[in-house]
Amino acid sequence: MPFYNPTAANAKLNKTLIVPIVSTANVSQLAADLLIASLSLHSLGAFDPSFFIPTVGGKDDGDEGISTPFELYGRDGVDLLVLQQRSPTLKSRKQEFVDALLNFFKESGVSSVILLSGVDLSNRTDAQMMTPIYYIQPQNSPSFSFHDLKIPKYSSPVPQRPQSENDEPNIPFIPGGGLTRRTLASLPREWTIPTVALLHFVWEGDNRADAHMLAVVTAKVVGIESNIGEWKQPSSWNQGLFGTPHDQTLYG
Repeated sequence: MPFYNPTAANAKLNKTLIVPIVSTANVSQLAADLLIASLSLHSLGAFDPSFFIPTVGGKDDGDEGISTPFELYGRDGVDLLVLQQRSPTLKSRKQEFVDALLNFFKESGVSSVILLSGVDLSNRTDAQMMTPIYYIQPQNSPSFSFHDLKIPKYSSPVPQRPQSENDEPNIPFIPGGGLTRRTLASLPREWTIPTVALLHFVWEGDNRADAHMLAVVTAKVVGIESNIGEWKQPSSWNQGLFGTPHDQTLYG
């Protein structure tokens, strides 16, 4: 089975691609939800589900069809594509998935890539208390324009291993960052697509406000905030964001 299976004919993919990584608090998936709903994006294709824990569900807003673990969203007139991952990658296929994903970036012709990830807030240093959002850009990636946004560069207080002076600089450790670090570290030496990761320090809990902040920053980085009249939450948030409500008779 091909890794990517388009459902929309002749969809243009030479745009900035947003890639939410399954990570702390699922803040990146929630931010992707906000971008998809607010920009009225629709599914352009689905990816091979064998890389993920099996899951299936209904479409948002009563649309026909089913939702699968990994789908691509976009539409004409918006210079943005958004991936949405609804199920974790199988542990036994992590590197295989990352390799296939990087190959998709290259073969699809996307113009740039932004990874979104949560970071465990308990690992934040005193110097990182001023803002919750940071960035990482691999040295082998072409430079990425932040449109004069003052986003600080991420550094980790947790060293992964001792480093000698002759070692090439590594991607810093990202506590709770899922496959973010692995994806960035797997970029080939001669990588031609501008690639950056936006990291958001978060606690687990009600992370809707965190997701909104990450989505707003992402829209500003891409330069598409003018396409968003108002931010919209998907209807699925009203039905299943926190699971089934508790039976109130349990509390007398």
